Amino acid sequence: MCGYDFGLVRRRVKFSIVIPTYNEAGGIEKLVTSLGDLFAAKGLDGELIVVDDNSPDGTGAIVDALAGRYPVRCLHRPGKMGLSSGVIDGWNFARPESTALGCMDADFSHDYTIVPKLVEAIASGTYGLAVGSRYVRGGGIENWPLKRKITSIIACAMAWPLTPLRDITSGFLLVRRDALDGIVLDPIGFKIGLEVAAKARYGKFIEVPYVFKDRVVGESKLNGKEITNYLKQLRRLYTGRVFPNRSKATAAPSLVKRAPEVAAEPAAEQRA
Repeated sequence: MCGYDFGLVRRRVKFSIVIPTYNEAGGIEKLVTSLGDLFAAKGLDGELIVVDDNSPDGTGAIVDALAGRYPVRCLHRPGKMGLSSGVIDGWNFARPESTALGCMDADFSHDYTIVPKLVEAIASGTYGLAVGSRYVRGGGIENWPLKRKITSIIACAMAWPLTPLRDITSGFLLVRRDALDGIVLDPIGFKIGLEVAAKARYGKFIEVPYVFKDRVVGESKLNGKEITNYLKQLRRLYTGRVFPNRSKATAAPSLVKRAPEVAAEPAAEQRA
């Protein structure tokens, strides 16, 4: 992508980005206003959907107060139900005219300024999946100890047989909505990007580099339970590749409600 064709972007792509939250009151207003201002400056037709799990700190109420001034809606859930299920619920809640669906974190670890590049990639018609990537040239990680960096690389390597994406554990992405038609996404854990990359019918993908920065506000959601869930998720995905019928019987149903109209081409590697 040598330069933005924002005329193309404006003509072809309406998109919805889901931001799952739990106790993100310290930064959610800044993120929503920053993204809203970015959309306006670039002429992008995007909406934000904050899926809040009944945060005790009032995150959902903050978003509700912003809804009249920025392109944001809040989906309130009754309690902590998990990040991946939040993204899935948000995608089902998205406006019907959005032809692309995305997700990102609420804590500024994902560089929101590359969202126009993700949108441009989908608008080009060449790519059905655009992923913010730490592990391609130009990407990176700041403020992580060596042990955590090694753990992240190992987690990616464990999933590489499922997809050629380098940053397979990225939760920063935009995908064509029709690429999810008929796909069952398992809401276990917090690696929704892995579910999409391994299952969706998106054709070619591109990884857009960005520098991951450890959260600015709030507390990390990574814990032993989430690591266990990731291992369970990998087991289910590998089982699904070897025993497809068994996978359909054991995976939790979720997205997508619509039946596919036209089968898309299989996933192919295309690195940034």
